[in-house]
Amino acid sequence: MSVQIFRNNCRVGAGSLEQAIDSIPLPVWSSAKSVVSLLVGIAAERGLLAVDDPIGKYRPAGPAWGDDAHRAITIGDLLTQTSGLRQSIISEAASLLSDPDIAQEALAQPLDHPPGTHFVYGQRPVDLLAFIVGQAVGQDLQTFAQENLFGPIGIPADTYVWLRDRAGNTYGSSNLMMTAPQYAKLGLMVQNGGVWNGHRVLSEQYLRQAAEPTLTNGCYGYLFWTNRGQSCTSAAFPSAITVAHNMIPSAPADLFAMVGFLHQNNFIIPSLHMTVTWIGALGDTAPDIGTLLSADPGTSDLYYNFFRILMRAVTDTHIPDPGPYQPPPTNLSFDPLNFADPSVLLADLFPNSTCNILACNSQTFR
Repeated sequence: MSVQIFRNNCRVGAGSLEQAIDSIPLPVWSSAKSVVSLLVGIAAERGLLAVDDPIGKYRPAGPAWGDDAHRAITIGDLLTQTSGLRQSIISEAASLLSDPDIAQEALAQPLDHPPGTHFVYGQRPVDLLAFIVGQAVGQDLQTFAQENLFGPIGIPADTYVWLRDRAGNTYGSSNLMMTAPQYAKLGLMVQNGGVWNGHRVLSEQYLRQAAEPTLTNGCYGYLFWTNRGQSCTSAAFPSAITVAHNMIPSAPADLFAMVGFLHQNNFIIPSLHMTVTWIGALGDTAPDIGTLLSADPGTSDLYYNFFRILMRAVTDTHIPDPGPYQPPPTNLSFDPLNFADPSVLLADLFPNSTCNILACNSQTFR
């Protein structure tokens, strides 16, 4: 695991494996979702889109791109994982490298809830959001990201990998690979309120909003997990659970984070001007599959114990010791349709009459 701790923009702690893995691009998994959120913020600051805009404003014409109900989903709904679209994490991942068009696949899923009313953590809605951002800015998403985010913070275009579907759309939900120092740069830029080396990359106001909890999940903002709410709902793997406390009780309440599968994390604590960044694999020991696979940040003993120990080293601010980790009741709810729904996979492989795994919009795949 690569671990780096920054205070006041200085690296004050690091793990023993930094030199061995610093030059290797590694998957940051769902931290890519937070990157898409940053791109939304950049586009919004330039007046190219607004969080309240319905996606129908930016989608192409034609029945393959959603009915009126789907077109009414807002950018904000996609940012907060409240699109209402049917989700199933494993089924969404199962079509990787075979996806004909992830945006059309998202729009092929039925609405299980009215948009904006229910938090359901998923992948395809963020893929749709990445597509919408590209439509709104009039550029390929990766070109826009390189010119306005990665390039300005010193991440060259030939040093990271971001996968695309077979239609050329960039996956917004995951499939971004970069080095640990590059990943840390993203966290540090966020820590500095959207500024890098005196250059403003995106607005501080957007970042403040991205870190605020939503009404549907006290642990979730704009594709960032947050410590600011008092009710924390997990991803539905194996099933969604809600705990009645903030995400990491041992950390300051203003912490918010980029969180990826198997613990790829950038933790930002504005009140301490601290960033903790790690790229790792596993680490939890709590007897719950959702916790072990980092699907439930609110029950993580790794997060709790790490920050409990780290906060003891902060001497200029008093941070009370919350006491030992108390594991929640083991989540025994198990419904495979929560995470492996065949209908979701089928809609991904055959989203509509003009798009499937063999051909999409008159383009034949080889």
